[in-house]
Amino acid sequence: MSTILSIRDLRKSYEGGFEALKGVTLNIEQGEILALLGPNGAGKTTLISTICGITTPTSGSVTVDGHDILTDFRAARGLIGLVPQEINLEPFETVWNTVRFSRGLFGKPRNDALLEDILKKLSLWDKRKSRIMELSGGMKRRVLIAKALSHEPQVLFLDEPTAGVDVELRKDMWDIVGELKSSGVTIILTTHYIEEAEAISDRVGVIRNGELLLVEEKDQLMARMGQKELEVQLTEPVAAIPAELAHLNLGLSPEGALIYTYDTRAERTGITGLLNDVSQAGLVLADVVTRQSSLEDIFVGLVSDQNANTPSEDAA
Repeated sequence: MSTILSIRDLRKSYEGGFEALKGVTLNIEQGEILALLGPNGAGKTTLISTICGITTPTSGSVTVDGHDILTDFRAARGLIGLVPQEINLEPFETVWNTVRFSRGLFGKPRNDALLEDILKKLSLWDKRKSRIMELSGGMKRRVLIAKALSHEPQVLFLDEPTAGVDVELRKDMWDIVGELKSSGVTIILTTHYIEEAEAISDRVGVIRNGELLLVEEKDQLMARMGQKELEVQLTEPVAAIPAELAHLNLGLSPEGALIYTYDTRAERTGITGLLNDVSQAGLVLADVVTRQSSLEDIFVGLVSDQNANTPSEDAA
Protein backbone atom coordinates (compact mmCIF):
# COMPACT_ATOMS: atom_id res chain seq x y z
CA MET A 1 0.00 0.00 0.00
CA SER A 2 1.09 3.58 -0.64
CA THR A 3 1.04 6.42 1.89
CA ILE A 4 -1.94 8.72 1.32
CA LEU A 5 -1.63 10.88 4.45
CA SER A 6 1.75 12.01 5.73
CA ILE A 7 2.07 13.99 8.97
CA ARG A 8 5.47 15.37 9.96
CA ASP A 9 6.30 16.97 13.34
CA LEU A 10 2.85 18.60 13.50
CA ARG A 11 2.50 21.12 16.31
CA LYS A 12 -0.33 23.36 17.42
CA SER A 13 0.03 25.97 20.17
CA TYR A 14 -2.52 28.51 21.33
CA GLU A 15 -2.17 31.94 22.82
CA GLY A 16 -1.00 31.53 26.38
CA GLY A 17 1.39 28.73 25.49
CA PHE A 18 -0.94 25.72 25.59
CA GLU A 19 0.36 22.98 23.27
CA ALA A 20 -2.48 20.93 21.83
CA LEU A 21 -0.22 18.95 19.49
CA LYS A 22 3.41 18.19 20.31
CA GLY A 23 5.27 17.02 17.25
CA VAL A 24 2.91 14.36 15.88
CA THR A 25 4.48 12.28 13.10
CA LEU A 26 2.46 9.60 11.33
CA ASN A 27 2.06 7.90 7.94
CA ILE A 28 -1.35 6.52 7.03
CA GLU A 29 -1.63 4.02 4.19
CA GLN A 30 -4.26 4.06 1.48
CA GLY A 31 -7.21 1.82 2.26
CA GLU A 32 -6.44 1.23 5.93
CA ILE A 33 -8.58 1.95 8.98
CA LEU A 34 -6.74 3.70 11.79
CA ALA A 35 -8.44 4.02 15.17
CA LEU A 36 -7.19 6.97 17.19
CA LEU A 37 -7.80 6.50 20.89
CA GLY A 38 -7.27 8.92 23.73
CA PRO A 39 -9.02 10.51 26.73
CA ASN A 40 -10.88 13.81 26.54
CA GLY A 41 -8.48 16.64 25.75
CA ALA A 42 -5.85 14.30 24.33
CA GLY A 43 -5.63 16.17 21.01
CA LYS A 44 -7.67 13.88 18.77
CA THR A 45 -10.06 16.55 17.50
CA THR A 46 -7.28 19.15 17.20
CA LEU A 47 -5.30 16.75 15.01
CA ILE A 48 -8.28 16.10 12.75
CA SER A 49 -9.22 19.80 12.60
CA THR A 50 -5.68 20.71 11.59
CA ILE A 51 -5.50 18.11 8.83
CA CYS A 52 -8.91 19.17 7.52
CA GLY A 53 -7.96 22.87 7.39
CA ILE A 54 -10.25 24.00 10.20
CA THR A 55 -7.27 24.89 12.40
CA THR A 56 -3.92 26.24 11.19
CA PRO A 57 -0.87 24.37 12.47
CA THR A 58 1.85 26.25 14.34
CA SER A 59 4.54 24.20 12.57
CA GLY A 60 5.08 20.92 10.80
CA SER A 61 3.57 19.62 7.58
CA VAL A 62 0.70 17.47 6.33
CA THR A 63 0.21 16.14 2.82
CA VAL A 64 -2.82 14.30 1.45
CA ASP A 65 -1.90 12.18 -1.56
CA GLY A 66 1.04 14.54 -2.09
CA HIS A 67 -0.98 17.76 -1.71
CA ASP A 68 0.15 20.06 1.10
CA ILE A 69 -2.75 21.20 3.30
CA LEU A 70 -1.45 24.80 3.32
CA THR A 71 0.12 25.43 -0.08
CA ASP A 72 -2.30 23.21 -2.05
CA PHE A 73 -5.25 23.28 0.28
CA ARG A 74 -8.04 23.03 -2.30
CA ALA A 75 -6.74 19.78 -3.76
CA ALA A 76 -5.98 18.39 -0.29
CA ARG A 77 -9.36 19.32 1.14
CA GLY A 78 -11.16 17.87 -1.86
CA LEU A 79 -9.77 14.45 -0.98
CA ILE A 80 -11.04 14.59 2.61
CA GLY A 81 -14.44 13.88 4.13
CA LEU A 82 -15.17 14.82 7.74
CA VAL A 83 -17.88 13.69 10.11
CA PRO A 84 -17.48 16.08 13.07
CA GLN A 85 -18.55 15.51 16.65
CA GLU A 86 -20.93 18.45 16.72
CA ILE A 87 -24.16 18.44 14.75
CA ASN A 88 -24.29 21.71 12.83
CA LEU A 89 -26.87 21.58 10.05
CA GLU A 90 -29.28 24.08 8.50
CA PRO A 91 -32.53 23.25 10.34
CA PHE A 92 -34.96 24.45 7.65
CA GLU A 93 -33.28 22.66 4.73
CA THR A 94 -34.27 19.20 3.51
CA VAL A 95 -32.03 16.19 3.77
CA TRP A 96 -31.74 15.89 -0.01
CA ASN A 97 -30.79 19.52 -0.57
CA THR A 98 -28.31 19.43 2.31
CA VAL A 99 -26.41 16.50 0.86
CA ARG A 100 -26.60 17.72 -2.74
CA PHE A 101 -25.37 21.19 -1.74
CA SER A 102 -22.41 19.65 0.10
CA ARG A 103 -21.36 17.78 -3.04
CA GLY A 104 -21.63 20.97 -5.06
CA LEU A 105 -19.35 22.84 -2.64
CA PHE A 106 -16.51 20.60 -3.76
CA GLY A 107 -17.13 21.29 -7.42
CA LYS A 108 -18.41 17.80 -8.14
CA PRO A 109 -20.88 17.32 -11.00
CA ARG A 110 -24.44 16.40 -10.17
CA ASN A 111 -24.86 12.69 -9.46
CA ASP A 112 -28.29 11.96 -8.02
CA ALA A 113 -27.80 8.19 -8.34
CA LEU A 114 -24.76 8.32 -6.07
CA LEU A 115 -26.54 10.45 -3.48
CA GLU A 116 -29.55 8.16 -3.58
CA ASP A 117 -27.29 5.17 -2.91
CA ILE A 118 -25.65 6.94 0.04
CA LEU A 119 -29.00 7.91 1.57
CA LYS A 120 -30.36 4.40 1.16
CA LYS A 121 -27.32 2.85 2.84
CA LEU A 122 -27.80 5.25 5.75
CA SER A 123 -31.56 4.58 5.96
CA LEU A 124 -32.24 8.20 5.02
CA TRP A 125 -33.95 7.77 1.66
CA ASP A 126 -37.44 7.87 3.16
CA LYS A 127 -36.44 11.08 4.98
CA ARG A 128 -34.96 12.84 1.94
CA LYS A 129 -37.80 15.40 1.77
CA SER A 130 -37.86 16.01 5.52
CA ARG A 131 -36.38 19.17 6.99
CA ILE A 132 -33.40 18.72 9.28
CA MET A 133 -35.33 20.17 12.23
CA GLU A 134 -37.82 17.30 11.94
CA LEU A 135 -35.19 14.60 12.41
CA SER A 136 -34.07 12.82 15.55
CA GLY A 137 -30.51 13.22 16.82
CA GLY A 138 -29.53 9.87 15.34
CA MET A 139 -30.96 10.79 11.94
CA LYS A 140 -29.08 14.11 11.99
CA ARG A 141 -25.88 12.14 12.64
CA ARG A 142 -26.65 10.06 9.56
CA VAL A 143 -27.03 13.26 7.52
CA LEU A 144 -23.56 14.36 8.63
CA ILE A 145 -22.17 11.07 7.37
CA ALA A 146 -24.02 11.44 4.07
CA LYS A 147 -22.61 14.96 3.65
CA ALA A 148 -19.08 13.71 4.28
CA LEU A 149 -19.47 10.97 1.65
CA SER A 150 -21.23 13.11 -0.95
CA HIS A 151 -18.08 14.27 -2.78
CA GLU A 152 -16.49 10.78 -2.83
CA PRO A 153 -13.51 11.46 -0.53
CA GLN A 154 -10.41 9.28 -0.50
CA VAL A 155 -9.73 9.95 3.18
CA LEU A 156 -12.62 9.94 5.65
CA PHE A 157 -12.36 11.25 9.21
CA LEU A 158 -14.94 10.02 11.68
CA ASP A 159 -14.66 12.09 14.86
CA GLU A 160 -16.71 10.22 17.48
CA PRO A 161 -19.30 9.39 14.79
CA THR A 162 -21.48 7.12 16.92
CA ALA A 163 -21.43 9.09 20.17
CA GLY A 164 -24.93 9.10 21.61
CA VAL A 165 -26.55 7.23 18.74
CA ASP A 166 -28.52 4.01 18.68
CA VAL A 167 -27.08 0.54 18.26
CA GLU A 168 -28.63 0.22 14.79
CA LEU A 169 -26.76 3.25 13.46
CA ARG A 170 -23.54 2.02 15.02
CA LYS A 171 -23.91 -1.29 13.19
CA ASP A 172 -24.79 0.56 9.96
CA MET A 173 -21.65 2.63 10.40
CA TRP A 174 -19.48 -0.44 10.75
CA ASP A 175 -21.02 -1.92 7.59
CA ILE A 176 -20.47 1.32 5.66
CA VAL A 177 -16.89 1.60 6.90
CA GLY A 178 -16.24 -1.95 5.70
CA GLU A 179 -17.61 -1.14 2.24
CA LEU A 180 -15.57 2.06 2.00
CA LYS A 181 -12.41 0.22 2.98
CA SER A 182 -13.09 -2.37 0.26
CA SER A 183 -13.33 0.45 -2.28
CA GLY A 184 -9.95 1.86 -1.20
CA VAL A 185 -11.08 4.70 1.06
CA THR A 186 -8.78 5.44 3.99
CA ILE A 187 -10.56 5.91 7.32
CA ILE A 188 -9.35 7.58 10.50
CA LEU A 189 -11.70 6.94 13.40
CA THR A 190 -11.68 8.56 16.81
CA THR A 191 -13.90 6.93 19.35
CA HIS A 192 -14.62 6.37 23.02
CA TYR A 193 -16.24 3.05 22.12
CA ILE A 194 -13.19 0.82 22.30
CA GLU A 195 -15.13 -2.08 20.81
CA GLU A 196 -15.40 -0.11 17.56
CA ALA A 197 -11.63 0.16 17.29
CA GLU A 198 -11.23 -3.49 18.16
CA ALA A 199 -13.88 -4.59 15.67
CA ILE A 200 -12.97 -2.64 12.53
CA SER A 201 -9.48 -1.08 12.73
CA ASP A 202 -6.27 -2.27 11.10
CA ARG A 203 -4.02 -0.14 13.29
CA VAL A 204 -4.47 1.61 16.60
CA GLY A 205 -2.93 4.91 17.64
CA VAL A 206 -2.94 6.17 21.21
CA ILE A 207 -2.66 9.92 21.80
CA ARG A 208 -2.40 11.72 25.12
CA ASN A 209 -1.62 15.35 25.97
CA GLY A 210 -0.96 16.08 22.30
CA GLU A 211 1.63 13.34 21.92
CA LEU A 212 1.29 10.15 19.91
CA LEU A 213 2.29 7.41 22.34
CA LEU A 214 2.24 4.60 19.80
CA VAL A 215 0.81 3.43 16.50
CA GLU A 216 0.73 -0.29 15.93
CA GLU A 217 -1.07 -3.05 14.09
CA LYS A 218 -4.08 -3.94 16.21
CA ASP A 219 -3.36 -7.65 16.29
CA GLN A 220 0.31 -7.08 17.08
CA LEU A 221 -0.59 -4.70 19.87
CA MET A 222 -2.98 -7.23 21.35
CA ALA A 223 -0.31 -9.93 21.15
CA ARG A 224 2.47 -7.72 22.51
CA MET A 225 0.62 -6.16 25.41
CA GLY A 226 -2.34 -8.44 25.92
CA GLN A 227 -2.44 -10.84 28.82
CA LYS A 228 -4.69 -13.74 29.65
CA GLU A 229 -6.42 -14.42 32.89
CA LEU A 230 -7.13 -17.89 34.17
CA GLU A 231 -9.94 -18.09 36.69
CA VAL A 232 -9.71 -21.22 38.81
CA GLN A 233 -13.15 -21.94 40.19
CA LEU A 234 -13.27 -24.16 43.27
CA THR A 235 -15.90 -26.51 44.66
CA GLU A 236 -15.56 -24.60 47.92
CA PRO A 237 -14.76 -20.89 47.30
CA VAL A 238 -12.05 -19.37 49.49
CA ALA A 239 -12.12 -16.09 51.39
CA ALA A 240 -8.35 -15.55 51.15
CA ILE A 241 -5.38 -16.85 49.18
CA PRO A 242 -4.02 -19.95 50.97
CA ALA A 243 -0.49 -19.56 52.33
CA GLU A 244 0.67 -22.47 50.17
CA LEU A 245 -0.16 -20.41 47.05
CA ALA A 246 1.20 -17.04 48.20
CA HIS A 247 4.27 -17.35 45.94
CA LEU A 248 2.08 -17.38 42.82
CA ASN A 249 0.87 -13.76 43.12
CA LEU A 250 -2.76 -14.76 42.64
CA GLY A 251 -5.82 -12.58 42.77
CA LEU A 252 -9.18 -13.40 44.28
CA SER A 253 -12.54 -12.89 42.60
CA PRO A 254 -15.61 -11.69 44.55
CA GLU A 255 -16.96 -15.24 44.20
CA GLY A 256 -13.92 -16.77 45.89
CA ALA A 257 -12.18 -18.07 42.76
CA LEU A 258 -8.43 -17.80 42.17
CA ILE A 259 -7.28 -15.42 39.41
CA TYR A 260 -3.98 -16.15 37.66
CA THR A 261 -2.58 -13.70 35.08
CA TYR A 262 0.01 -14.85 32.56
CA ASP A 263 1.81 -13.60 29.47
CA THR A 264 0.70 -15.27 26.24
CA ARG A 265 4.17 -14.68 24.74
CA ALA A 266 6.07 -16.51 27.45
CA GLU A 267 7.63 -19.89 26.66
CA ARG A 268 6.04 -21.33 29.80
CA THR A 269 2.79 -20.02 31.21
CA GLY A 270 3.07 -21.71 34.60
CA ILE A 271 -0.46 -23.09 34.40
CA THR A 272 0.59 -26.71 34.94
CA GLY A 273 2.49 -25.78 38.09
CA LEU A 274 -0.41 -23.65 39.28
CA LEU A 275 -2.90 -26.49 39.01
CA ASN A 276 -0.52 -28.86 40.78
CA ASP A 277 -0.04 -26.37 43.61
CA VAL A 278 -3.80 -25.86 43.90
CA SER A 279 -4.28 -29.63 44.27
CA GLN A 280 -1.47 -29.93 46.82
CA ALA A 281 -3.04 -27.13 48.84
CA GLY A 282 -6.09 -29.36 49.28
CA LEU A 283 -8.36 -27.33 47.02
CA VAL A 284 -10.74 -29.10 44.65
CA LEU A 285 -11.03 -27.71 41.15
CA ALA A 286 -14.55 -27.16 39.79
CA ASP A 287 -13.81 -25.33 36.52
CA VAL A 288 -11.35 -23.02 34.76
CA VAL A 289 -12.19 -19.99 32.61
CA THR A 290 -9.73 -18.00 30.49
CA ARG A 291 -10.14 -14.38 29.40
CA GLN A 292 -8.05 -12.44 26.89
CA SER A 293 -7.20 -8.79 27.60
CA SER A 294 -9.27 -6.49 25.42
CA LEU A 295 -8.05 -3.43 23.58
CA GLU A 296 -9.78 -1.37 26.27
CA ASP A 297 -7.67 -3.04 28.98
CA ILE A 298 -4.53 -2.25 26.99
CA PHE A 299 -5.58 1.35 26.37
CA VAL A 300 -6.40 1.99 30.02
CA GLY A 301 -3.06 0.46 31.00
CA LEU A 302 -1.13 2.64 28.56
CA VAL A 303 -2.78 5.84 29.74
CA SER A 304 -2.36 4.82 33.38
CA ASP A 305 1.35 4.19 32.82
CA GLN A 306 1.72 7.62 31.25
CA ASN A 307 -0.13 9.23 34.16
CA ALA A 308 2.21 7.50 36.58
CA ASN A 309 5.24 8.82 34.67
CA THR A 310 3.96 12.39 34.36
CA PRO A 311 4.80 14.74 37.25
CA SER A 312 1.80 16.42 38.83
CA GLU A 313 1.46 20.20 38.87
CA ASP A 314 1.94 20.13 42.62
CA ALA A 315 5.22 18.23 42.25
CA ALA A 316 6.52 20.47 39.47
